[in-house]
Amino acid sequence: MFETTVYSGSKEKDYELVISQLKALSEDETDETAILANASALLNQFLSNINWVGFYMWKQDELVLGPFQGLPACIRIGYGKGVCGTAVKERKTQRVADVHAFPGHIACDAQSQSEIVIPIMKNENVYGVLDIDSPVKNRFEAEDEKNLEKFVHELEKHL
Repeated sequence: MFETTVYSGSKEKDYELVISQLKALSEDETDETAILANASALLNQFLSNINWVGFYMWKQDELVLGPFQGLPACIRIGYGKGVCGTAVKERKTQRVADVHAFPGHIACDAQSQSEIVIPIMKNENVYGVLDIDSPVKNRFEAEDEKNLEKFVHELEKHL
């Protein structure tokens, strides 16, 4: 049974805790949808100042909406399109301080101001992306990027 945790306020320690929670929730589970659903719920509960967190899965040369927390979202995103498609194309994290300044940004939620997208890899191939939006410009710092990449690396072990 999962209980809501009161985080300490130390970003590093709190990220370590949320990653250990992901590990515990995913241990011995084989259903990828269930794992991703819990991962999005966990991040939604953990992160402040966000308005969307979820996954897009790489299927037949495009990203397709997967488990998420937030308002309804774009269902399909093409290769190299928007922040998510760029993360797939470049195979690297995209941390965008102001989405309105990002060329080709796809506005699924008009409230979003900043975004971070981390590619998820499986057997050296793109599996999908973790996408997190915020209604606050410059919401995501280098420390968030580093720790969310650690979160994704833990997630990859269970997919």
